[in-house]
Amino acid sequence: MKRIEIKVIPNSNKNEIIEAEPLTVRVKDPPIKGKANKTVVGLLSRYFNANVRIISGSKSRRKIVEIEGAR
Repeated sequence: MKRIEIKVIPNSNKNEIIEAEPLTVRVKDPPIKGKANKTVVGLLSRYFNANVRIISGSKSRRKIVEIEGAR
């Protein structure tokens, strides 16, 4: 398992991952009722080809995510 810090930018024009420090994830969804977080988890799961979950910062733009089975 690996843990990384990410920065999330909700209400963006498109869903994308920007390789910066920290990893930046732009999502179209608003931060309402966990919509943006669900999209973030889905994008990161495909990006890392692994299971991803938010372990800290679910209501913040800065989050800590855990990557299980990262390759």
